[in-house]
Amino acid sequence: MSEFFAFVVREQDLIISNMLRHIYISLLAVFIGTLIAVPLGIWLTRKRKIANYILGITGIIQTIPSLVLLGLALIIFGLGVKPALIVLSLYSILPILRNTYTGISEVDDMYIEAAKGMGMKNIQILYMVEIPLALPVIIAGIRISLIYIISWATLAALIGAGGLGDLIWTGLASYDKNLIYGGAIPASILALVVGALIGFIQKIATPRGLRR
Repeated sequence: MSEFFAFVVREQDLIISNMLRHIYISLLAVFIGTLIAVPLGIWLTRKRKIANYILGITGIIQTIPSLVLLGLALIIFGLGVKPALIVLSLYSILPILRNTYTGISEVDDMYIEAAKGMGMKNIQILYMVEIPLALPVIIAGIRISLIYIISWATLAALIGAGGLGDLIWTGLASYDKNLIYGGAIPASILALVVGALIGFIQKIATPRGLRR
């Protein structure tokens, strides 16, 4: 253990730079996924006949091994951050899409009827009633997605995207356990911290009357 701590002190700049790159890739991928999934989830609540088909198609992406998609992205787009972001963004969509659709679909009809009784238009009901009530569920989907992506982003190093995966794969190739720990431990801590932070945001976003 003392050997590992000495390694961390000696290589702290390397670990920090790779961690910052890991955070950048993960956050950007989930941000892109959110930009796609939230509007699509809202639209599907208005097109429920095709909702199951769309959710099923996005669910298929989750069943494809990440190394397969990363390999295909590498062939099409080459090395670097771009193919990694495309693959990770695709993986991030389903949890956010599903939670957006579920959260808005499960808004109690009495709130919608009350809003209509106040003379609100559909767009006003969406932004002032449905989305605020569904927001905790949507944030929960973002939380799940981000935790997954932080883990999967370690594989993105295989196609030149960098991040903590660089340390892990270099360590595996050179049989250097300190490099492996130097990538795996920060990635695990990062996932736990991000999960706790978004969980706190989710709690704040929950309307007081709906808190347990």
